[in-house]
Amino acid sequence: MELNGKAALVLGGIKGIGKAVALALAESGASVAATYFDWEEELPALERDLSRAARDHLVLRTDLRQVDRIPAMVAAAAARFGRLDILVNNIERGGWPVVHGAYVREQWDLEQETTLRAKRWVFAACLPHLKGSGDGAVINISSIAGLVGRSGPAAPVFNDGYAAACRAVSSFTEAWAREAAPEVRVNEIMLGFVDTRHGPGTRGWGLLSDAERQAIRDHTLLGRTGTLDDVVKAVMFVLRDAPFMTGSVLRLDGGYVLGGEKVQPMPPGVV
Repeated sequence: MELNGKAALVLGGIKGIGKAVALALAESGASVAATYFDWEEELPALERDLSRAARDHLVLRTDLRQVDRIPAMVAAAAARFGRLDILVNNIERGGWPVVHGAYVREQWDLEQETTLRAKRWVFAACLPHLKGSGDGAVINISSIAGLVGRSGPAAPVFNDGYAAACRAVSSFTEAWAREAAPEVRVNEIMLGFVDTRHGPGTRGWGLLSDAERQAIRDHTLLGRTGTLDDVVKAVMFVLRDAPFMTGSVLRLDGGYVLGGEKVQPMPPGVV
């Protein structure tokens, strides 16, 4: 995909991963609409940085838990740019038992409303525009919580509702790839512990003990947490350099899912 001249909608663009992806798309020549709801104090910086980077941009304040507001938000972005080619489905609650405390119904509902339901209805509203592009792309951002759940060093980080929602996102990725083909590719980037997403730069990471943080690094084959640049490069690869890939999940976790167990030496045998 040639990004110059394309139009993108990035959910959760106010800071962190969403903002980094929005700016990278803008610097590649795309017009960018970025959504936000909270973190209002970050808005001036987002407006400033997008103004410097983008040929055209739009910042939309939308509570994506209110699904009846989603079609108007998508329509505003499409009307502003005259097209919509890319959706980066980057919106979630984020788990964090160490932050949110007891696992109660309200926590479950928030996980489903943000991490799962919002993605579904934004995709539905965007799909006609993406198909009209003829060369559209969707990236669902999810988490390895959908694979590892509340186990091992991740126990203070991923709650059950968040893990269930992320597992469901992978099901959506496959279903939407079938629904959107051949005009639109739909893929998923499944994140491990990265800056601003279950890693450094989050409140929860600061609440973990030194031993808990080190256990996460030790369980990660590459021995570190991921960076925003790692995520941006993966997004750009899927958009620009993988035109034959759809319905796929790209796991970007530094080897966390494989970690914890070391490869043992081959035994000498008896024959």
